[in-house]
Amino acid sequence: MAYEAFDRKGLRTVAAFVRFGASRFAEAGLCFAHGTDNAVDEALVLVLHALHLPVRPPLPAGLFHARRPRRERVEAEALLRRRIDERVPAPYLTGEAWFAGLRFEVDPRVLVPRSPLAELIEGGFQPWIDGSSVRRVLDLGTGSGCIAVACACAFPEATVDAVDSAAAALEVARRNAELHELDDRVRVLESDLFEGLAGAPDREEGGAAGGRYDLIVSNPPYVPDEEMAELAPEFRAEPVSALEGGADGLDVVSRILAEAPRRLVPDGALVVEIGASPIVRAALESRFDLPFVWLEPQRGGEGGFLLHAHDF
Repeated sequence: MAYEAFDRKGLRTVAAFVRFGASRFAEAGLCFAHGTDNAVDEALVLVLHALHLPVRPPLPAGLFHARRPRRERVEAEALLRRRIDERVPAPYLTGEAWFAGLRFEVDPRVLVPRSPLAELIEGGFQPWIDGSSVRRVLDLGTGSGCIAVACACAFPEATVDAVDSAAAALEVARRNAELHELDDRVRVLESDLFEGLAGAPDREEGGAAGGRYDLIVSNPPYVPDEEMAELAPEFRAEPVSALEGGADGLDVVSRILAEAPRRLVPDGALVVEIGASPIVRAALESRFDLPFVWLEPQRGGEGGFLLHAHDF
């Protein structure tokens, strides 16, 4: 359904624009899965961005009914129109997304940060991991760098290797490491999973790349072929290579499990997100005889699994 023109006379406040946008979004049957889960919140994010009002912390109640200049109202209308007509996730329209309480710059070169692992990272993966012992972290398939940066914040004594096979994505990851002033502890590397690590230059401090890690985290491609064919347009606006997991969703996950034991310190841990697909979980448990710890974040979503080095 295309965006419908409207009478601007009744749309002068934040509340009016949000109410209108949410109604049009629901009418158009949009998908909400990239930072919001409903039409009202999606409209609110876009309207606040267009009106140059903070998305976080919460907007003071009085501002919802404040009249806005015509220029800002036109910008808000344009964003609402694009969200419906182009069917792209809201963060691609605003250029930003939030993950683990941190702001990240995003664009169509990377997945929109939304992993339920955020909650677990904020908690330092307790009780499964002793955060005080984490000195080296590896983020496989870093994309925007959100997991790598969040881990650097959660484990302030650790250095983080953020790797991805897509050079375009690494440009975004580097920008986000710099944005949070963590480019001294977050090293961004081009590598197809573990393959490019051995030849990477050593750190000045903290050990050599290609060595072992206290913690390996990954949000790999895991969408099975069957489900790829059914994805909403909003997901198809993202890099396909960051979603496609093969017939059973395990093409990349299997490679991680095969190599991880050689890349972990004796008391290290591996955390991998695999989503909510019953196809993927059933295939994983059938193919690998491992004592998976299934992670269930309290804020919702499927967190994936955790394995310790000795589990292998």
